[in-house]
Amino acid sequence: MQTSKTIAALLGPTLAAGAVSVLLNLRSWPALVEQVSQNPAIVFVSGYPLFVAGLAIVYFHNRWPAAWPAVVTLFGWIAVISGLLRILFPMQLFKYGAGAVQTPGVLPAVAIVFLAVGAFLSYKAYGRE
Repeated sequence: MQTSKTIAALLGPTLAAGAVSVLLNLRSWPALVEQVSQNPAIVFVSGYPLFVAGLAIVYFHNRWPAAWPAVVTLFGWIAVISGLLRILFPMQLFKYGAGAVQTPGVLPAVAIVFLAVGAFLSYKAYGRE
């Protein structure tokens, strides 16, 4: 349980902060996508830290209990797969991601889900038992 709380203490605030940043800067995303379209290597390079972070989570916390710590493991596997896909298929993911970002409602919806999960993990990590 201590490993779950430690990882949740890192993952929760990180997800929440990233989600809040996306929500505060929604109007800036089309310009960001335009800049990345001129340099898709950013997608490739961003895969490495995501892959390594996911591997670390899965290595230390590959547990699937019928309780909240399974969320930690799930996000570890999501990071591993997402990072690996960014490394292996950066151009294809860029095209797919750019389309998703420009589809109305997708980016805020994903940000709200990440904010909720981040808040939940933060509560579990920092709250009293």
